[in-house]
Amino acid sequence: MIITLTTDFGASSPYVAAMKGVILSINPKVQIVDVSHSVLPQQVQAGAQVLDEVTRLFPPGTIHVAVVDPGVGTSRAIVYAEIAGGRYVCPDNGLLGRLAERESPSKIVHVTSERFFRTSVAPTFHGRDIMAPVAAQLSLGLDPDELGPRLTQLRRLDWPGAVKVANRIEGEVVAVDGFGNLVTNITREMLAGVPTDETVAIRCDEHETHSIFTTYAEQPPMTLVALIGSNDQLELAIVDDSATRMLGVGVGAAVEVCW
Repeated sequence: MIITLTTDFGASSPYVAAMKGVILSINPKVQIVDVSHSVLPQQVQAGAQVLDEVTRLFPPGTIHVAVVDPGVGTSRAIVYAEIAGGRYVCPDNGLLGRLAERESPSKIVHVTSERFFRTSVAPTFHGRDIMAPVAAQLSLGLDPDELGPRLTQLRRLDWPGAVKVANRIEGEVVAVDGFGNLVTNITREMLAGVPTDETVAIRCDEHETHSIFTTYAEQPPMTLVALIGSNDQLELAIVDDSATRMLGVGVGAAVEVCW
């Protein structure tokens, strides 16, 4: 059985090890896989994108625990959800919004049964005290219906959408990856029929580049390039450096493709 972890704790955070310790204390045979602990702090939208891009690649039945939880300790719910063969334990704050847009959940349970939590629950660390032990119990065969009552829907995010009009696409940066590349909400599908040569201009803030490339290496170091990334979304990158640092822009920055 596999349990994955996705958090905004930071790669060197001891909080990650704390969650793993709780899981392994309950099921020492489980395989734990780190998806990412470098989601930007409290950026639920970025966490939702990571879950959508990565967790669908795991075997059916994998349990995915996600903790990007700016509302920890509040009345926001913790949920168990089954989506496209994956099983998820996370706050109901929009983290599963991208996945649920792609395929409707087949089961949603409000996690309320305290007998599956740690004995003492800290109001600021539900990842360790609620989500980790619940995931571990699920890996041992716990029926998810024992976790609490059924829900009919998950909370959705207001995900920004790109707009295509005559000779122009208007979008924005929706994520920054670990290399500092700017990931936009302009998709490969939207770019169908758009020229990829120097006649197309890609603008972000006051910065501009021309052509849509296939690889980073097609341009020299320290050059701003546009390309379609592995997630089929348009990216802006600085070859061999960080676009977000060099350009001074991040999530929410407007992006325009003109031809």
